[in-house]
Amino acid sequence: MCSRYAMTSSPQVVRAWFKHENETDYPPRYDIRPTEPVLIVRLDHARRREITLVRWGLIPSWSKEPGKYGALFNARAETAVEKPSFRGPMRHRRCLVPADGYYEWASRKGSSKSSRKPHLVRPVADGPIAFAGLWDHWLGADGSELETMAILTVEASADVSKLNDRMPIVLNPRDYDAWLDVSSGQTGVASSLLRPAPAGTFAIREVASNLQQGDNQTKEM
Repeated sequence: MCSRYAMTSSPQVVRAWFKHENETDYPPRYDIRPTEPVLIVRLDHARRREITLVRWGLIPSWSKEPGKYGALFNARAETAVEKPSFRGPMRHRRCLVPADGYYEWASRKGSSKSSRKPHLVRPVADGPIAFAGLWDHWLGADGSELETMAILTVEASADVSKLNDRMPIVLNPRDYDAWLDVSSGQTGVASSLLRPAPAGTFAIREVASNLQQGDNQTKEM
């Protein structure tokens, strides 16, 4: 599960890492929460990488009453190809979600749930990472439009499982092109990339306790 993450790398670093062709400017963000605007990288109509803002919490394009069902913040990789909410995006609307780490809450063994502390799960290697994401475009009957996204999750690797049994999927840079390429409308290659990051990818440290837990906002399917 992923309910909070950080994106603190500069626009220059992000552009060098993700090789998107358009420019954008944004401040560092240490506590990104569901329903907020977030950056994604995807292919434009000319099959060039672009970076853009969408809302975190996927609303399926076919939804008639999005407010009734709520937004989907995480998607389980194991069932994303089958679920109606994610089946179309898995085939046609995959994206990268730039990040510098994410947060999990954990407590010492024997402690109460209320004593859980936030921990930053950050890559050992310098530089940003990319969560595997899905995006969709919703068009309302009144002409209103909204682009949204969800982060794909998988069973946690051994070093992260002590915090949570799920983790966001972190794609290897060599797989970015394969993940973004939706030209075939097929999901076989993309699905093969949906696996936990290797053990040793992340370092974990406790952070300031004034970072309030937001798990009750998070919806995963």
